[in-house]
Amino acid sequence: MAGTPPPWHGARAVLATMHGKERAITPLAARFLGLDLRVAEGLDTDAFGTFSRDIERQGTPREAARAKIKAAFRLAPAARVALASEGSFGPHPVLPFAALGRELVLLIDRETGLELIGHHASMATNFAHEVVKDTQAGLAFAAKAGFPAHGVIVMGALDGQPAAHLAQFKAIATTADLTAALDRTIMLTGAAHIETDMRAHRNPRRMRAIRRAMTDLVRRSRSPCPACARPGFAMTGRAPGLPCAWCASPTLLPRADIWACEPCGHREERPVPPISADPMHCAECNP
Repeated sequence: MAGTPPPWHGARAVLATMHGKERAITPLAARFLGLDLRVAEGLDTDAFGTFSRDIERQGTPREAARAKIKAAFRLAPAARVALASEGSFGPHPVLPFAALGRELVLLIDRETGLELIGHHASMATNFAHEVVKDTQAGLAFAAKAGFPAHGVIVMGALDGQPAAHLAQFKAIATTADLTAALDRTIMLTGAAHIETDMRAHRNPRRMRAIRRAMTDLVRRSRSPCPACARPGFAMTGRAPGLPCAWCASPTLLPRADIWACEPCGHREERPVPPISADPMHCAECNP
């Protein structure tokens, strides 16, 4: 990856995870950032929120990642750098019946106060759930989700909604385990809510997304701000207004990428091709 690497060669670093995320993050942190990265032993990251609704996440994904890092630094006082990741999943904001997964990886250097963040968003997620009234329907859902390579969670259902307080099974490794969990839950509550397990160590698709978010963080670490020279200068959005090729009226198509530095606020607009829009996108020429 191009650019000047940040000055962390050999620096001690700690990773806030209890779900195996070191498999996705540590190799890139070592190779491209020079970090001696170790897992924060004894850190219960479930305390900051769980996908299975046991504990609700407080604040935004970035705020949750910051809280994990703060706790990791307490456990590793000699570490200069800490990293944490956070994911969120839900319906796609534009495409009906599609799911969207978002991942971020946050790095904080407590010596300089620098924060770097990497992002990845993709529809390549198996995030899904279903309420089933018989075991065979639950087994069919799990097979579609990729079980047993991809984990599933079974919990009680009440009026068509998940009811984890009535029953919940997470440690489901085999078809026999899943069958027993479904049988037990349906017997107790009349139905079962089954969903994909979105914990990283039970979801290979999510682990790949975390790796891509970490790759984005590495790219940003090698992109210094033209104004303050701190790493992290990155594209943060697009500016609409590409002019129509016929009448030059602004359209909704992007005319430039917006690059920004979070620490100092420097902002640049970088034009993107093409230089004009097809009139079919123009409200004046094609009302």
